[in-house]
Amino acid sequence: MDHPKIFLNHLGQTTTHPLLIEIDHAEGIYLFDKKGKKYMDMIAGIAVSSLGHGNQRIKEALKKQIDKHLHVMVYGEFVQEPQVQLSNNLRKLLPKNLDGLYIVNSGTEAIEAAIKLCKAYTGRKELISFKGAYHGSTNGALSISSNEKRKENFRPLLPNIEFIELNNTGSLQAITVKTAGVFLETIQGDAGVQIPTLNFMQKLRQKCDETGALLVLDEIQCGLGRTGKTFAFEHFNIVPDVLTLGKSLGGGLPIGALIAPQKTLATFSTNPELGHITTFGGHPLISAAAAEFCAILDEEINLGEVERLGKLIEENIGTQKGIIGFRRKGMLFAFDMSSAELVAKVVEKCLEKGLIIFWFLSHPNSFRLSPPLTITEAEVIKATNIIRDAIEESI
Repeated sequence: MDHPKIFLNHLGQTTTHPLLIEIDHAEGIYLFDKKGKKYMDMIAGIAVSSLGHGNQRIKEALKKQIDKHLHVMVYGEFVQEPQVQLSNNLRKLLPKNLDGLYIVNSGTEAIEAAIKLCKAYTGRKELISFKGAYHGSTNGALSISSNEKRKENFRPLLPNIEFIELNNTGSLQAITVKTAGVFLETIQGDAGVQIPTLNFMQKLRQKCDETGALLVLDEIQCGLGRTGKTFAFEHFNIVPDVLTLGKSLGGGLPIGALIAPQKTLATFSTNPELGHITTFGGHPLISAAAAEFCAILDEEINLGEVERLGKLIEENIGTQKGIIGFRRKGMLFAFDMSSAELVAKVVEKCLEKGLIIFWFLSHPNSFRLSPPLTITEAEVIKATNIIRDAIEESI
């Protein structure tokens, strides 16, 4: 069977130039293709496989749940142990007031649910988002995302949305008593790892408090240890009204989570009844994996080591000739080069050398890194040496 041919001719494509690595298996920081070539995975499936590939505890949790049951009922009707365990394990990591969890199927669905929650809870219709924002690819998530080129063919999108500037405290005047919700990636990912200032984030929190607008922090990519804190908002000494998670939460399986005080989430059960529903949200297999992921993050991941090794990666690559700038928080990186063409060359060179890096949709002059949080110092040194060689051969 010609797998690449079928892939190209009969599966929906996202670009005209997929990487086309034919995956056989994955373990730790490595992917292996059908010919036996191995690749160091320095993006972790875009910040998904934070525990590396094939984590034994995740696999055991999945096997245990498979022997019990799979789907039994739409979300919210039956008491299912994996969902309850996920709630318990996740609440151990969260501030006490964020005690309500609505489990959905993906990060973008969590954003859709958050949009609805803001409007229903406040009774308001206006939303604020940020220039550079990326919140997903469904209709509502796209509406509060910033890249106009990626939006123009799908209009009309949601109305009553205003985009303001990150780190511009004057722009916070756009948040008023008419604002239902303010949506911000705590660290903007697709915009090239743009990091807000402490002052800006605290003034944003204050403005939302003054106006009654809900502050929604999107940590689908930057949450759960990625920035060297359990949650990225911890860097700014604030707590959101609503938090969205996804990507790494499932331990490699698809999941999204909408988190808010339980009294806020109750809006979905009364205003109106069945205000948000999902068939497969909270699927027992995926919830079991996510519950185990949270336990592993709590028990095994040394966030100080995440920061230390992140700094080492920064030092090893950021000083390389050809890198004209960089931004980092924990193990979330953007390295700037002089052109998108040069970035593409470096990505291709790394691939030839058995290492995977990637680019940003909305920041094409930079390449991204988001390696597994379980990466070792020896693996960091090996990976950064390969990247440095690829840059040197490309410039």
